[in-house]
Amino acid sequence: MASRVMRLRRDDVCCACTAALARGTEAYWDADVRTVTCLGCLPTSLGMNASLPPQPTVPRSEQEDEPTIQPELDRGHPGASAAREHRRRRANREARTRRRHPLLGGLLLAISNSPQHERAWQTGRRGEERVGLSLERRTANGPAIVLHDRRMPGGYGNVDHLAIAPRGVFVIDAKAVKGKVRIAQPLFGKPKLMVAGRNRTKLVDGLDRQVDAVRRALVEGGCGDVPVHGVLCFTKADLPLLGICQIRGHRLHYCRATARKLNRSGPYEKDAIDRIARQLAVAFPAA
Repeated sequence: MASRVMRLRRDDVCCACTAALARGTEAYWDADVRTVTCLGCLPTSLGMNASLPPQPTVPRSEQEDEPTIQPELDRGHPGASAAREHRRRRANREARTRRRHPLLGGLLLAISNSPQHERAWQTGRRGEERVGLSLERRTANGPAIVLHDRRMPGGYGNVDHLAIAPRGVFVIDAKAVKGKVRIAQPLFGKPKLMVAGRNRTKLVDGLDRQVDAVRRALVEGGCGDVPVHGVLCFTKADLPLLGICQIRGHRLHYCRATARKLNRSGPYEKDAIDRIARQLAVAFPAA
């Protein structure tokens, strides 16, 4: 998607003045850094007109002579959607406080802490960034391609990281939760994911939905034979030291162990990995 002035499809926040922008408002979308700027801040923020310069027309004869070049793959930015949601919630809270307390609003904001739901988005963003940067660094010398912060089909939720590697596609869900992790095996019923003594099996339910969506996209693109693996990647939790930790076929790993899986050799070469990555980048656009 090119940078341009557009009507927002969801609520957002101006990156210059942090003003809340409601859905349907016209604003400038910067596709390079994936931020939104209100029209009032546009001239000072960008130092240019909102409209992009027209692309030069290339004669048809020159187009035929030039080799076909694949467009650059949009790998996305780790934690981009979580960062936008955190900014939106913070801006809305600050606007409400200043509206209710015109004289003391600034002081109240300075001495008060942000609510838990707001801090949760900030924590999630940091966790996604940490996992994304670690995977990029550890797979830099290999053929694996990692896509970050991808929007689910239908607009419900997102996939933190999609890694296309020689052994298939890895759906990686970054988790910044703390505490000891274990898999509870009740006498009757399904296994449960326990973190710090709490039942966090819903994390596995969410990963199930993401893996199923990726498999459907691969089938629709003619790549239904590509294996899809689910990974819960923890940044702060304490995983078991011995044995293989998995639930419903999904592995529970740290960043280093996840990167090792992406770097292992397998049946898919560089060209096939690039083709699958481009297919998934279309089915799961950057959030």
